[in-house]
Amino acid sequence: MSLLLDGRATARALAPGLRERVAKLARPPGLAVLLVGEDPASQVYVRHKQRRAERLGFTGGTHRLAADTSQAAVEALVDQLNADDTVDGILVQLPLPAHIDSGAVLARIRPDKDVDGFHVVNTGHLAQGKPTLVPCTPLGVMRMLQRFDISVSGMDAVVLGRSNIVGRPMAMLLEQANATVTVCHSRTRNVNAHLKRADLVVAAVGRPKMLGVDHIREGAVVVDVGINRLDDGSLCGDVDFDAVKDSCRAITPVPGGVGPMTIAMLMENTVTASERRQG
Repeated sequence: MSLLLDGRATARALAPGLRERVAKLARPPGLAVLLVGEDPASQVYVRHKQRRAERLGFTGGTHRLAADTSQAAVEALVDQLNADDTVDGILVQLPLPAHIDSGAVLARIRPDKDVDGFHVVNTGHLAQGKPTLVPCTPLGVMRMLQRFDISVSGMDAVVLGRSNIVGRPMAMLLEQANATVTVCHSRTRNVNAHLKRADLVVAAVGRPKMLGVDHIREGAVVVDVGINRLDDGSLCGDVDFDAVKDSCRAITPVPGGVGPMTIAMLMENTVTASERRQG
């Protein structure tokens, strides 16, 4: 079997360094989470994030709003948290109910408290290679590759998916690390031709087991960002793990790969935001 890129172990290894940074602050970092509605998956994600924050000594908590909460009420809460000096990071758990304009809510978060890294100001800084709060999932992928001594410099990298949450920032981070990056999407012609020459594949499209051994070049590094629930209740990624694991150089499992690193980077972004705000 190829090298297993263990996200849980990597996240645990990063925790002591974060605790040291927290201990040096005049006050603990404050992370406020907004959860609108009762989506089961969102509740699970928020619970994991809140537990990790508590273990690191963060203050703050989860603000739970009913599914029929108005746009104005959600934005008013964001304004309140923006003005609270004890809050360093604001996280709006997505997806929001259909009647709420997610883009407007995310744009309302102060860029220096945008620990998800989605604000257009932070996105612009990332595009220019300036220090900023980076989207958590792509940042987690880069941290994990570094931990396992996988240098992407000079690699041909293919990113499947072009979302603002994963695909686009992932491509920017890889390019800044000196990879040659191709972004494939639903309109890309002959995706397989791109995949078969790739040294690194990052799959982030949300289609269970869409990539098999016929799509991945032997010896490639495979990062599976997808997390999909099958009819039997089990979870799988966008890559058929069992089919690919013996022919690639390294691969992330699902679950236990990119997911824990996303939460770890949320914690890191919150500490970074707190350090900057506390001087």
